[in-house]
Amino acid sequence: MILDHFKKAAEQLATARANRTTCGRISDQYGIHTMDDAYRVQEINTELALKNGRRIVGRKIGLTSKVVQEQLGVDQPDFGMLYADMEVGDGEAIDSSRLVQPKVEGEIAFVLKRDLPTEDTSLAELISSIDYVLPALEVVDTVIDKWDFTLADTIADNASSGLYVLGKTPITLESLNLELEGMLLYKNGELASMGVGAACLGNPLNACLWLARTMSQKGRPLLCGDVLLSGALGPMVNVAKGDKISMKLTRLGEVSCEFI
Repeated sequence: MILDHFKKAAEQLATARANRTTCGRISDQYGIHTMDDAYRVQEINTELALKNGRRIVGRKIGLTSKVVQEQLGVDQPDFGMLYADMEVGDGEAIDSSRLVQPKVEGEIAFVLKRDLPTEDTSLAELISSIDYVLPALEVVDTVIDKWDFTLADTIADNASSGLYVLGKTPITLESLNLELEGMLLYKNGELASMGVGAACLGNPLNACLWLARTMSQKGRPLLCGDVLLSGALGPMVNVAKGDKISMKLTRLGEVSCEFI
């Protein structure tokens, strides 16, 4: 039997998300403080989403910056679900009314060609299971008022997942040095964020390996065709209606979107 405070926390987050409104910290209101408790709340809303017909097509990884981890007092990233209805086409317009308090991050996305079911997935197994790589924009979004949240709050809120945009030119891993992959993110034509693959746990593949092992432990292993958003390569950028975002990676190409 799920304890009442977990269900109430999940309901508050789900209601705020559905109504595109904000709410206070569920960590304070319902005593959700540990990562395990927060993932329990997230799982309640994952099950609800699946029951309502949404379909999981991948995962997002957050907290891949060592500096941010130290600030929050944790030693690992976090994860959230990606649903089919969260995908936006490259160059397409995003209806801002779908979002609450959006920000954008430049990332590298990985798409799998086989399942990764084991808790001890090796790096070699991961690499051999990656079909191709794409440039990606993650539209992060939280219902916690003014982004004033704890680690538990963001995990419970599906790791602050909003939407995501994938580039359209798949590239295989051969000859790529992902830790040296540079990122430039532009907002309305002006450089707004920059970074490099090494900012993502030293290499985005490290983040994906952590995710593969963790998702198997959690009973939701990564599957063929899943999209993995591997984490921000540079600082988040605030966005609002009317903004145009574009990102360039050194060898992986470009991706863009517009908020209307």
